Amino acid sequence: MEIIKSLSIFILAGLCEIGGGYLIWLWLKEGKPLWYGIIGAIILIAYGIVATWQTANFGRVYATYGGVFIVLALLWAWKVDGFKPDKWDIIGATIALIGACIIIYMPRNS
Repeated sequence: MEIIKSLSIFILAGLCEIGGGYLIWLWLKEGKPLWYGIIGAIILIAYGIVATWQTANFGRVYATYGGVFIVLALLWAWKVDGFKPDKWDIIGATIALIGACIIIYMPRNS
């Protein structure tokens, strides 16, 4: 159950970071109104808060989050931006996610 809770927090944090960053991107690069940037900034602040809900230490959480972020970024690009990941994107994301899970979920003696 702890792993499901932890994965859920990683996914929520990832959606906050990607969603907030995307809104700021739209504001600055696509000429959207200022309020896109403001809402994006608020969502990015939420990302910083959500990430603290993990129980592991900062280094492991952020190292793991990198692998989760890769997968979420490709999914976002596919579903929101119309980018279609190829087999190398999928293989690379899978390797990153496996590595991230090893970092955060493998038992340790200390």
